[in-house]
Parts: sequence; structure tokens; C-alpha cells
Amino acid sequence: YRFVFARFSANGSRRSFNCFTDRVSMIQFSEQNGVIVFTVRVVPRASKSEIVGVHDSLLKIRLAAPPVEGAANEELIKTLAKYFEVQKSAVEIVSGATAKTKQIRIAGANAEKLRQI
Repeated sequence: YRFVFARFSANGSRRSFNCFTDRVSMIQFSEQNGVIVFTVRVVPRASKSEIVGVHDSLLKIRLAAPPVEGAANEELIKTLAKYFEVQKSAVEIVSGATAKTKQIRIAGANAEKLRQI
């Protein structure tokens, strides 16, 4: 977040001060029996596939693949499997297969890795 404060001096000149605050963001997820479920926001057609961080309690991920014929979904599964050190078959898109916001289920993943993002 960025806040701009303006102060006017006696002669009418304006001085601006920028103040940046750290936003405490945590990803919302559920964990049960070794399965974690969370929501991601994908950005297709990026220069490279990478996990960007948390934005509005969603995990934001850039994907190099375009959103055509499931290519971005495959890249998402591959990226998450690599990060959580699980097989690709353990990663499932529960909902939002054709949307930018998707709900993900990962079996056998360590929830601590999700907290570290």
C-alpha cells in the first residue's frame, strides 16, 4: 500500500510525503490428512514460470505458457509439483480450470512450504 500525504506551507507551496506500509498477507488454505487446498491467481504468457507471492490472500503465479488448450494448467501443475516436491499426479485443479483464479488440491505436500511464501 502507498499513502501520499500532502502538506501545504504558509507560502502556499505543497510538499508531498510518501509512506509505504508493509501489508501482512497470508495465504488462506486448509489442511486435512496430508492434503492442502488453497487458491491461486495465475498470470499466463509471462517470461518465465514462477511463484510471485501472496496477493489478496491468494498465491500469485506467473506462467510462461499461454492459456490455450490447457497448456497453462499443465504448466501450473508442473510449477506447483516442483515447488512442493511432489509428483505432478498429486496436484489437482479442483475448480477454475478455465479461469485465472483456481482452487488447487495437493496431496502429500508440506503446508510449511506454503506458509513460507
